[in-house]
Parts: sequence; C-alpha cells; structure tokens
Amino acid sequence: MYKESLRLFDMSTRRLEAGAGVFWLFLFVLFFNVHGAMAQTTATKKRVVQKGEAAFTRYLQPAVFSLSKIMMHDVVNPPAAARYYAYCMLGAYEIVSQHDTTLTTLDRLLKQYKRPAIVTKRSSYDARIAAVYCIMETGRLMLPSGYRLQEEEEQFIAEQLKAKITRPLLDSSIAVANYMAARIVEYAKADRYGKLSAQLRYTPVKGDGYWYPTPPAYMEAVEPNWKTVRPLVIDSCNQFPPKPPVAFSKDSTSNFYKLAKEVYDVSIKPTPEQLNIASFWDCNPFVVSTAGHMSIGFKKISPGGHWMNIAGIAAQQAQLSFNASITAQMLTGITIHDAFISCWDEKFRSNRIRPETYINRYINIKWQPLLQTPPFPEYTSGHSVISTAVSEVLTYLFGDKFTYTDNTEEMFEIPARTFTSFRQAAAEAAVSRLYGGIHYRDAIENGQQQGRELGAFIVGRLQAAGLKPVK
Repeated sequence: MYKESLRLFDMSTRRLEAGAGVFWLFLFVLFFNVHGAMAQTTATKKRVVQKGEAAFTRYLQPAVFSLSKIMMHDVVNPPAAARYYAYCMLGAYEIVSQHDTTLTTLDRLLKQYKRPAIVTKRSSYDARIAAVYCIMETGRLMLPSGYRLQEEEEQFIAEQLKAKITRPLLDSSIAVANYMAARIVEYAKADRYGKLSAQLRYTPVKGDGYWYPTPPAYMEAVEPNWKTVRPLVIDSCNQFPPKPPVAFSKDSTSNFYKLAKEVYDVSIKPTPEQLNIASFWDCNPFVVSTAGHMSIGFKKISPGGHWMNIAGIAAQQAQLSFNASITAQMLTGITIHDAFISCWDEKFRSNRIRPETYINRYINIKWQPLLQTPPFPEYTSGHSVISTAVSEVLTYLFGDKFTYTDNTEEMFEIPARTFTSFRQAAAEAAVSRLYGGIHYRDAIENGQQQGRELGAFIVGRLQAAGLKPVK
C-alpha cells in the first residue's frame, strides 16, 4: 500500500498546485495498521514468551512503541508527543527505583516532584511487570485515544499468564502499576499543559520578516504558548537562549538573502545522499500531499518518537539490564520534553519567516521545498535543538563511540542508516533540515549550540544526582 501511495503521490506531487475545486477531500492514510498488521520494526516484532531478565527487557520497546502508534493515530504534535513520552516513562522508572534502592531517585532530578510511596511489599509484586504495564497505563490515561492501549495491556497480561506468572503476583503487579500511573498523571496535571487550550487563538504577527502559515494546508501555528509548560529538569524555558538570528532583509546582497539562497540552491540539484538524509529525518507527524482536488494526509512518527526508538535500539544492542534500559528511555523522554520547551520559547520570540515564504516572495514564486514546511516559526531548528540535546545525554550514558543501526524509518520503507555515535546522528538530523528546504543554516547551527548547552546541563544534573552511565 505504501509503495503504491508513493508512486501516485511522491515528492513531485508536492510541487503541483491545487486545482480551483469547490471541495477538498482529506484522506488520512496510516503507513501501518495500529494493530501491527504491516511489516514491523524491531520495536514491534512478536514478543517471545520466556522468563527472566531478557524476557522483560524485550517488552520495553514494544510498550514504548505502543505509545508512538497511538500518537501517530492521533497526529499528536511534536512538543506534546515529547511530553507524553516523558511522563509515561517516569512511572516505570519510579517503580524500579523503589524496588532497587541503588538507583537514583527522581526527586533528586525533577522539578516539584514528590515520590509516590509504594506500600505493597516488594516480595508480593514484580517490579518489571509493573513497570511495563505502567508505561501503557499512563499512556491510556493521558493520550487522546489512550483507550486503544487496553488491548495492548490485555495482551501483555495474557503473555504473563502463559509464562506461568501466578495470578496473585500478576494482579499485585498491575495494582502497583495502576497506582503509579495515577500518581504520575496527577503530577502531570500541575505542569500548566491543561491551561493551553484557554489561551487566546494565535494570530500571525504582521511584518515581512515574520512567520506566516505555509502551503499546502496553511495550518495554524503549533503550540504557540508551549514555553509556559513546566520543565522537568531545566530551570526555565529561556535558560538557554541562542544567538540572535541573522537580521531579516530583502536586499539581495544581505546575509539573510544569502541564507535563503543557500537553501534554494541546495534544492535545485540535491545529491542522492542529501535526499536520503532529508527523507530519513523528516519526522513530520502529518504531511499533506495535494493533487488536483484531492489532499492526502500521511502520518509519521515525531522527532521525539524517533529518538525514543534510538534509545531503545541502543539499550538492546548494549544488552542493558531491564532497569538500565528503563533509565535510558526515561532520560531520553525528559530530555526531549525540556528541549522542546526551550526551542519553542525561542521560536515564538524571534518568530522568523520560513524559507518557503521568503523564497516565494523574493527569489522564485513557484519554488517548493523537498520536505513540507512544519506549521510554526523557523528559528531555531527543532531537530537541531532536540537531536543535539538527546545526543549529549545518550553519549553520557552509552559512551562517545557507540555504533548502531537506526531502523526507525523502515516502517515507512525508508532504509536504515548506521551511525558511529549519537552526535554524528544528531549532526545529520540537524543538517537534514537544510537539505529538506525548511531551515536556514544559522537556525541549524545556533540550534545545535542551544541543544548542546541544554544537554550538557542535564548531564550535569545527572552527575550531581549520582546517576552514572548505564554501561
């Protein structure tokens, strides 16, 4: 189905102008069946029923990926997706850290966090079962279509019974998971996310140099007030302000025009490798392709979801213990959460015009980028900030020279890519936005610095809290 869709609506169709029809047909096409009917990645392969540490570790990525499936179904925007990943992992880590007292406690790391005490005797529940179930249960309670996770939960329970886990132990473990999930949801409710919907509707700022909705869907700005959401580790949304962006100018001899011209020139004759890199790191949750009167919406994984999967791949490759794997996923979740808050603070402060808008006005009215322009201001590059920040944390956990193969995009029939370090992957993710035609170079490079500083701060907090590398 996917190949046929691409044949009919490949990247070239994005360069077609929509006809002057009297209606739009929006057909939402999932790249995969949410119940796993299509070809599956490492994260969704059938779970093998067996006992022991390895068995429970293998449940982690499917549990995390079950969140991704629901978020893709709901078209959750990138900042919100990062928030969901973070909170869904907190409860799992809290459970294992209370069972293993050698682990760092979350109250030493998170803002305004009070540990919910588990009163159930440790001998009467399995912390690993509880942690995996808690990931799904927290998602069930928080995600818009979270009720869909009930099937995943029931499957998990059935597999434990098949593995000869006693019913009393299973019931007690699930009770602990339900308790912790409820406590995490309470903690999440105080982060001001619930107040965003009461904010005034965002109106684009008037002026030549400011962001304006882009074709083909001309979507409203995504989460213009995201800076008001409570961070988990960093001190404030504006703690890591990037360098000021290059000043806007229409002058063809100006530095800003040169930035736009670079984006334009790269798009004229991109190399096959640049095309591959742009496609691999696209991670746009909802891309609209048009052909005549018809618009087709393609759903994909978010940038944060991509990095959550990378953390899972690394944990599997390093053969980490269950608790160490939970730790890596949890720290990835809180890093992307805080990185989006920092990045979105700058995006709606500088509120800079996208290359597509500028190039159409001052260079070539018919030009369109290779990738669809996301619906929010340009500066700084979200991929640059988020990827660089996470790469710093993962480098601290796994080491600088960690070779792995990232197959996250195989579900969309995009070939896997191999990297020799997380920093190398982050650098490629950052420059992919230039190749894709959606960011200027200064937004990428200054975004990398912003992410590097944020990631280093989180690593410093981990060290201060006594949280050591997982290897």
